[in-house]
Amino acid sequence: MAKKEKSMEEQLNEEKALEEAQAQAAEEEKKAKKAQKRWYIVHTYSGYENKVKVNLEKRIEYMNMGDKIFRIEVPQKTVTQMKGGKKQEREEKIFPGYVLVEMIMDEDSWYVVRHTSGVTKFVGSAKRPIPARDSEIKKIINRSSSQSQKIELDVKAGDKVRIISGPFADFIADIIEVYPDKSKLRANVSIFGRETPVELEYKQINKL
Repeated sequence: MAKKEKSMEEQLNEEKALEEAQAQAAEEEKKAKKAQKRWYIVHTYSGYENKVKVNLEKRIEYMNMGDKIFRIEVPQKTVTQMKGGKKQEREEKIFPGYVLVEMIMDEDSWYVVRHTSGVTKFVGSAKRPIPARDSEIKKIINRSSSQSQKIELDVKAGDKVRIISGPFADFIADIIEVYPDKSKLRANVSIFGRETPVELEYKQINKL
C-alpha cells in the first residue's frame, strides 16, 4: 500500500514538474517574441499615410497577424489657421510619406506590410528592413502626442492688420516682422501721432 501511495506521489510530482516546464517554456517563448518586437519605418505614397494605416489594420485582422504586427502610427500635429478672425484646425503630418509599424519581422509579417496598398518599401535595404531605435521612436511619438498647437496666418511684412484684443484693440497696425515659429509678429501702431512698435500674437489680429 505504501509503495502504491509513493508511486502516486511520484506521478503527481512528475505531472507538476511537466506543467512547470511547459509554463517556463511558454514564458521563454513569450520573452523571445517580445525581444524580437521592433519598430520599423515604412515609406508610403505621398498623402496615403492614413490610408495605409487603415488598410494595414484591416489586413492584420483579416490575415490573423495580430500576434506579429502590433501598432501602426502616423505622427501628426494640430495646426490652427486664422482666416477672417476664425480658427480653422487641421492635422499635419510630422513626417509626410512615412508610417511607423511595431512588429516581429519575419517573411509573413513582411509580406502583409509590404503588400499593403499605398506602401512602397521599408526603410533599409530591399532584402533587409532596418529596425528603428526605440529611443528615436519614443521621441517621435511623444512629439506627436505632446505637440502644442501651431497657428498659421497668411501675413507678411508690410501688411496692415486690425488688432482685435489686448491694450491696442481696434488699432490698425503695420507689420514689420513675422515670426511663424512663435505665431507672433512685430508691428507699428500709431499712438498720438507716433509709430510705436508692439509685439502681437496671431490670435490678436485680423488681416485687412
